[in-house]
Amino acid sequence: MKPLLSRRHSEPPTWADYFMARREQARDTALERYFDVGVPTPETPIGDVPMLAMDMETTGLDEQRHAIVSIGVVPFDLKRIRLAERRYWVVRPPRPLNERSITFHHITHSEIEQAPDLDDVLDELLAAMAGRIVVVHYRHIERTFLNAAVKARRGEGIHFPVIDTMSLEARLHRQSWWARLRRWLGRPPASIRLPDSRTRYGLPPYQAHHALIDALATAELLQAQIAHRYSPETPLREVWS
Repeated sequence: MKPLLSRRHSEPPTWADYFMARREQARDTALERYFDVGVPTPETPIGDVPMLAMDMETTGLDEQRHAIVSIGVVPFDLKRIRLAERRYWVVRPPRPLNERSITFHHITHSEIEQAPDLDDVLDELLAAMAGRIVVVHYRHIERTFLNAAVKARRGEGIHFPVIDTMSLEARLHRQSWWARLRRWLGRPPASIRLPDSRTRYGLPPYQAHHALIDALATAELLQAQIAHRYSPETPLREVWS
């Protein structure tokens, strides 16, 4: 693959650079269409950004040994969650389910047997992602697993910017002076898991480990985080990665 860009060392590549280069280099039509739509600029106010909450259930935490078994996505912005446009897929992993993963996501062997391969729904997923910033709770699952899965099926991977609601919680509850003081006093750190993070903002409890419900829960959490700790005018660069 050609270098993505040729900029001075003092100017790191941007997401716009990456998308432009990948649009030119993509061999897969669906990936080319996705990259062609582009991304908002880092200065775009978060209130003007269309987003897509995404959650995946997997058979484990290692993208090289484990696989995606379900994906839930919910389009939204700071004013509205578009539940009518939600999508949910159960997909067949390349290896059999193990009993431990079934206890977490409750997707059974019989459901998997009837499910399509991820490749069969990938074009639809990429279309849902196009032009939207993906919002997740712990980016090392969705971004890492999707890249590995796309590369295995289309011969080229995918990287994309995300807003990670877990990282936003970590800034306050793991990285702030208040969090450091708690550690110094010997107090346990505040949980930044999705249900506990929602509780801090007065959001209702939802069933955990269902990709669509967790995607909805993540969308609501980001709306609450922006309302309480940021503002609709906050530039995208302050919250994405």
